Amino acid sequence: MRLVQVLIPEGKRASVVETLDELGIDYALFDEVGRGDFEAMVQYPVPPSGVEPVMEALVDAGIREDSYTIVLPTETVVSQRLSALVERFPGLRISREELYARAQDLAPANSTFFAFLILSTIIAATGLLLDSAATIIGAMVVAPLMGPAISASVGTILDHPQMRKRGVRLQVTGLLAAVVTAAVLGWLLQQTILIPPGLDIRTVPQVAERTSPNFLSLFLALGSGIAGALSIMRGSGSTLVGVAIAVALVPPAATSGLGIAFGLPGVAIAGFVLVVVNLLAINLSALLLFYLAGFKPLDSGQFEGVRSSVFSRIATIAIGIAVLSLVLGAVTFTTFQAQSFEQRTQAEMQKIFDEANIEGVELASVTVDYEPVDILLGNEPQVDVLVAVPRDLDVPPDIAQRFDDRLTQELGRDVVVRVGFIEAQVSEREDPRPPLGWPSISASAAPRPAI
Repeated sequence: MRLVQVLIPEGKRASVVETLDELGIDYALFDEVGRGDFEAMVQYPVPPSGVEPVMEALVDAGIREDSYTIVLPTETVVSQRLSALVERFPGLRISREELYARAQDLAPANSTFFAFLILSTIIAATGLLLDSAATIIGAMVVAPLMGPAISASVGTILDHPQMRKRGVRLQVTGLLAAVVTAAVLGWLLQQTILIPPGLDIRTVPQVAERTSPNFLSLFLALGSGIAGALSIMRGSGSTLVGVAIAVALVPPAATSGLGIAFGLPGVAIAGFVLVVVNLLAINLSALLLFYLAGFKPLDSGQFEGVRSSVFSRIATIAIGIAVLSLVLGAVTFTTFQAQSFEQRTQAEMQKIFDEANIEGVELASVTVDYEPVDILLGNEPQVDVLVAVPRDLDVPPDIAQRFDDRLTQELGRDVVVRVGFIEAQVSEREDPRPPLGWPSISASAAPRPAI
């Protein structure tokens, strides 16, 4: 429930009171003695979704745009007379005036915004290098990216150019600052003993997760944008939603910066593409939700012009996402191909050994080195096979080529096969317990050179 207080200009008391009576709204009327421009102040309770239509009716009754209007959230209203208003104004959507005020509150001052963003980037980059998901999530609590993401869409819907431009500017410059911060931090850390020399950050799971973006990343960003818009419209959970939005943006930006610092252009480009796609998706989903919720410009006469502007911006963002989604689609498809090839290779090698059924010979492991980038570049997959054989068993000298021929025939793709051997000893005792005094090992292995 909201309590609305409105100052009534001179000569408009009668029309305002008549409008409220027609709407069936209970109100209290007080004489105004503070300024000569107003003759009275009226206050009335109304559900959140009723603030905007009642205010529009009062504007038609003579309330000027320069009048003072205060909308207060109320803890409790005890009255049986409000049930009719609740039925008349169902829903929880706030008014456009409240939406504007909340969007302004969410966008902090520039110094505060960049200070918190740089700090969150430092924490996130550290979490990436430590492979610590908890540290990365903790950094997102600090990141102030929800405000600009929401205010850009609110400024577009309400036809407020300054708010829209500031929201877009803070998002773009903020994420570029995050990339630069991570790059500088990564370079500085390499000059210390805090990072092992020769560290390949591509092997760090938290970094690798953000260098192979796929369509699931797009769903995260779309969901974050919708959640952000809903939290503002309903006034709940904005802090936690801000964390979700930051998770979609800051870690990939930090990954891109680390890629620059470590001289890995592939990591830098992949992280930056993920940042841009997520940024566009968040803005698109928030903009669509605000538009579908029925918000209109603060100046109702500008609705038609703003609608065409909103459609134009939605189309531009959608085209940008579609173009960048080609990258996501390529990564998704090649990742699926690489994983499918690995599973088929392992299954085929196991089938080969099952068919051979040589006593004492076992397939120890099959490792496939085949990444999505190898598919795009046309590189052949490398298959490493480790076989356990008895000491007295002769191994064919061309066993690697035999495996190569079989896999090429069955999988329809040229491969490179490397075979390594371990000498296996298997106990023939029925009692699985080892003799007293011997270690609990039923088989020992000594490496032999790979063929």
